[in-house]
Amino acid sequence: MRRLVRHLSIDLSPLRDSRDYRLLFSSGVITMFGTMIAMVAVPYQMKELTDSYLAVGLVSLAEFVPMVVCGLWGGAIADALDRRKIIVLSELGLLITSSALMVNAMLPDPQVWVLYVMGAVSTGIACLQRPSLEAVIQQVVRHDQQSAAAVLSSLRWNFGAIVAPALAGLLLAQYGPALAYGLDSLTFLLSLLLLWRVSSLPPSEDAAPASLKSLVEGVRYAVSRHDLMGTYLVDIAAMVFAMATALYPFLADELRAPGALGLFYSAAAVGALVASVTGRWTARVQRHGLGVIVAATLWGVAVALTALAPNVWLIFVCIALAGAADMISGIFRMTMWNQTIPQEFRGRLAGIELLSYASGPMLGNARAGLMANLGGTRFSLGAGGLLCVGAVLALAAALPRFRRYDARTDEHALTEKARREATLQTSTQESPA
Repeated sequence: MRRLVRHLSIDLSPLRDSRDYRLLFSSGVITMFGTMIAMVAVPYQMKELTDSYLAVGLVSLAEFVPMVVCGLWGGAIADALDRRKIIVLSELGLLITSSALMVNAMLPDPQVWVLYVMGAVSTGIACLQRPSLEAVIQQVVRHDQQSAAAVLSSLRWNFGAIVAPALAGLLLAQYGPALAYGLDSLTFLLSLLLLWRVSSLPPSEDAAPASLKSLVEGVRYAVSRHDLMGTYLVDIAAMVFAMATALYPFLADELRAPGALGLFYSAAAVGALVASVTGRWTARVQRHGLGVIVAATLWGVAVALTALAPNVWLIFVCIALAGAADMISGIFRMTMWNQTIPQEFRGRLAGIELLSYASGPMLGNARAGLMANLGGTRFSLGAGGLLCVGAVLALAAALPRFRRYDARTDEHALTEKARREATLQTSTQESPA
């Protein structure tokens, strides 16, 4: 029993062994709360100002183009510049946009256009920053601790995703959006104090300057690696065919349980949190490609079972199982990325990764709505889940190198492991006694 508990517990070794990772992790915990509060506050304030479904929906549309453009460019600059500098300057930009939203909310007549503009600008800045935040883990965490770092990152995200929206609902109902934006600004300020202490994280000596050419080189490298393409394509297929959060309000209405809507939205995060807390076992898995395939298949099965669940609590369980499966898939994907991608490409590929896991849910919810118009909520959930299973299995058959990936024998994983061990040995020899 003691052995089982140890295998299911959280591996805290990255936090214990890396000062810079502790600072980055602590910063992420703080800003996660503020960011999630702001994500609830913006559509809430837009609804209060316009009482228009279209106006609220256009907030996401305004953020889409900055996400695509800045996500790719953020990957290019992450490989060409000091990643610490990018992270700190982006955090300062996010502090400014959040403060602008707070000032607008405090006006006697808040302006709708400010929500659109600041929403788009903050999304762009966040997407410029995200590739550097993803890529820097490779520099501050040991090769053999990448899986543990992936679990910790997912734990941080899921804890915030459960607690912060509930807190945001209370704040908005009691005090309005100005206080919510104020708390968001405060989290960025506190985060900056931590990030300022992170060591310089310069690019590799042969890093390519940020340019369209370097972006194309990054895409070519990704396409040349069938194992990496498998991580992107399987995740996109899983999200496009089985993501269905847009159906939750209709599902709650059909069950005549409007109060269950919040439960449905939090269920996936609850399942993912459980998977993160008990995720130490993932460090022993070496067949990460197969792990992604199995987890994505289980995600589709869980969504399909949601269509058959007769009551609120069984639906909650099915969505939680789906969230747990998706989190396990994410842990394996992040481990593959950080253990096999060379440092000189890590930022650009982090930009591609951002597009893969951010665009899928948007397209998936559009798919869910269209299928629900044809056959209803349950049809959309069931058919989407089954289509997800079929698509994942088809990709597994079409990408044998992804399916057979093994960190113990893969040439890219072994090359990166040897390079990092040599770098660590050199730095140890050069450090003063």
